[in-house]
Amino acid sequence: MNRLQYERRAQPLNRHSLQLWQHSARAQRLMALEAAELARQLPDVFGQFTVQIGSWAPDALLIRQAGTQHFAVLGTAGDASAAAVVDPQQLPLLSKSVDALVLPHTLEFVHSPHTVLREADRVLSDRGRIYVLGFSPWGMASWRALLGLRARGFPPGARFYGVGRVQDWLELLGFEVFEVRRYSVGFPWLAPRSCSEGWSPARLLLPLTEAYLLCARKRVLPINWVGRAARAPLRPLIGVGVPAAQRSEPDR
Repeated sequence: MNRLQYERRAQPLNRHSLQLWQHSARAQRLMALEAAELARQLPDVFGQFTVQIGSWAPDALLIRQAGTQHFAVLGTAGDASAAAVVDPQQLPLLSKSVDALVLPHTLEFVHSPHTVLREADRVLSDRGRIYVLGFSPWGMASWRALLGLRARGFPPGARFYGVGRVQDWLELLGFEVFEVRRYSVGFPWLAPRSCSEGWSPARLLLPLTEAYLLCARKRVLPINWVGRAARAPLRPLIGVGVPAAQRSEPDR
């Protein structure tokens, strides 16, 4: 399953198939669940801009709870809710200009997810955060694709990546993953859980959950510029010497 799935390349998201997916009951439940998960995280982000890269939820539903002063949606499928349509592999944003980036299933529909993450690293500020929404390659969406039900369950052309794989890519770029949440609207019917929670029988089913939210922050060490230290004066080894002209002839 994985070999056939990973050998083919992902296809760009189609606007028509996205709209069909958004109007389905399953998609609406999933988007509401993802909006609730992001609502736990985004109020902790401060600064100027939160940007969503990718078309997914209409009306910027996923990033309305951001604690930044402004937010914007840069779509990839030409949907009406996007402020602009962009190629996520070549973002038209200045370096270090964004405080938080949300990638709602964006990596599944690009040829090179590594390039998208490198662009995210470029545009994020030194204290920036990134939130990646993804589908598990072992979840229900993958199994529906194997059964030929992809059109009913998810827009075609997607390629799924596991949490561990995306986490490795981010850590290579210098990000620190601080939370991973797993959730599902189908089997297994589990409440959203963090991977860092204590062990329970439900933890055995976490790899089979349908989707996940991966939260990471840039790991940039502050640099404090210190001037050149003044050289300490050389201290005499034995007291202070008297100049030769001031020396008196010793008594005989």
